[in-house]
Amino acid sequence: MSEPTMEIEKREAELPAGTERTRMTETFIPSVDIYETEDTVFLLADMPGVDDESIDITLEKNVLTIRGEVEAQSPDEHEPAYSEYRVGDYERTFTLSDEVDRDRIEATMKNGVLRLRLPKAEEAKTRKILVKAED
Repeated sequence: MSEPTMEIEKREAELPAGTERTRMTETFIPSVDIYETEDTVFLLADMPGVDDESIDITLEKNVLTIRGEVEAQSPDEHEPAYSEYRVGDYERTFTLSDEVDRDRIEATMKNGVLRLRLPKAEEAKTRKILVKAED
């Protein structure tokens, strides 16, 4: 019995109206998994070729922007005869709710996977409310 296969394709990022890129390279939207626990939201973004030195994460107002730069690697004075993998930068934006504690956001990068930890603000955490019996 054969294993099921899944086709994964990079999607090119679109520019908002009135903006221009400063690097002449393709830009892709990284695939992201989002997990939520009682007190934290986790984002895991696949960004092959990006390391902790070539990533930029900004938070302005409620918009979290992730940018990663990838440099094309090829032997000196050689052009690829055939290529199945397109190289380019990554960019993705998220609008955060007021439930996220912006001062405690953490980011780590390992093996081309960005892991963002977005702790929930104390006011947004689920609380158990004690019910008292009336006499």
